[in-house]
Parts: sequence; structure tokens; C-alpha cells
Amino acid sequence: MILVTGATGNVGRGVAEQLLAAGQEVRALTRNPDRAHLPAGAEVIRGDLSEPETLPPALEGVTAAFLYAVPGTAPAFLKAAKDAGVRRVVLLSSLAVDDDAEVQPNFIAAFHAVIEDAIEESGIEWTFVRPGAFDTNAYQWLGQVKAGDVVRLPFGEAVTAPIHEADIAAVAVQALTSDGHAGARYQLTGPQALTLSAQVQAVGEAIGRPLRLEEVSPEAARQAMIQHVPEHIVDTIMDLQAKSVGREAFVTDTVEKVTGRPARTFAQWAADHADDFR
Repeated sequence: MILVTGATGNVGRGVAEQLLAAGQEVRALTRNPDRAHLPAGAEVIRGDLSEPETLPPALEGVTAAFLYAVPGTAPAFLKAAKDAGVRRVVLLSSLAVDDDAEVQPNFIAAFHAVIEDAIEESGIEWTFVRPGAFDTNAYQWLGQVKAGDVVRLPFGEAVTAPIHEADIAAVAVQALTSDGHAGARYQLTGPQALTLSAQVQAVGEAIGRPLRLEEVSPEAARQAMIQHVPEHIVDTIMDLQAKSVGREAFVTDTVEKVTGRPARTFAQWAADHADDFR
């Protein structure tokens, strides 16, 4: 039995689906089973990483677990996992983690690094899956795309190599179900570097309607974002975008090396999700 935490998220849902497709037994942990709409075949169980008392039933009979990183929850989860005899943990971490830094560069890196350290010290076999920017970040533009042909963002020339959530899930599934991944820190990106402006254009091509990016000031964008996202996370994202303008993006071929298949392009992601933007 494989436990999937964060099972209703973009990556966790994909992990559950791909595990089931591979014939694995899957238990999906979610706060609201009645609203989870998880794939048929998954055993859906109510639980919350921030509620340690819900973990022992979820971990009973589990041999491997996909762990979604929630700050402050690692010690209780790892204790429950060891008590249950879990042999392998695959953590959805972050490319922001710097293994050589005495102090992590930002909040996102710092809280993931704390969880990574706890897992390493637990004695359980582990693999860290570290994606960078997600293709799904484009969902932040959903309202603007549905309302018109202009997407207003700061840093239109910010460059990333965003990754399809299905590719992140595929790497995690390999680490959960096969040997040879213990102790790996997999740095994951998509196959190509793209500016935000190019990503907006790709969404337009997928939906058959020309879109363009119009730059707004960072402060205006920040004020809009903090209505929906914690302020410290907004500041981290804005700082990373500002620093990526005019710089070459970090691109890896890790997805292909681990799965045997090239990573999907952003254009493929936009085509896969075109109906969401229409």
C-alpha cells in the first residue's frame, strides 16, 4: 500500500492516478473525502498532516509514502511512519533548496530544507523530488484570460523552465515503486526556458485566441497577490522573478533520465488545460 498525502493537489492527484494505472494499491489522505473526487480505485481516508492523531490509521499497512511538504508537520508524520513500518518516503520538495548554503536563500527553500533534514535523520529510505516553477502557475492568469486578451503581470521577461505536474508525478511514482532512487535529490524542470510573455502567448495559441502580456509595476502586482497569497510567499516569488529577468534559466533533463521519456513542454501543458482557460 502506498500513501499519497496532498492527494487533491495538482501533483498528488497525478501521483495517485499514475500509481493506480501502474497497478499499485493507493490510499489517499485528504481533509474532505466527500469533496476530493479522487480516482476510482483509491482508498480515500480522512486525515490531516497537521492533526497527528489522524496519521496512524492512514499509515497502517503502508510501505511507501508520498509526502506533501507542510511546515511543522514532519516530526509527527515521521514518527507515525516509523511506528507503522513505512520503508520509503518520497518528498515533494523545492528546487529552491540550496544544499551548500548555511542559511537558505528564501522562505520556500527554508521550510523545505527543514523537512528534508528531518527525513534524512529519520532513518527511513528517502528521495527528494525538487521541482522548480510549475506550469500550473499560469492558472494565476485564469481570470484575466477569461475576461480579455491582455494578461497584466510584472517582469514579463522573467525566465523560468516550468514543469508539467504530470512529469513531477511521474518521477515521484518511479521513486515510490522502484529501487535505485534512495538518497536522490532530483532537480526537476521543464525542457525549455521561457519568458512569462512567451508563456502567455502559448496559452493564447492553445485556446485559439491571441494573448499578450502587459507589464504592470511590481508593487501593483504585489498588492493584488497578497489578497490571496501569504505576504512572505508573495515577496519570495516577486524577488525570484525580478532576479530571473535577463538571466539564463536552469534546465535539467532529470525527468527523461528517471522516467525514460522527455519532459512535456509548456505548450503541451497549455493544450492539456486549454478548456480551463476558455
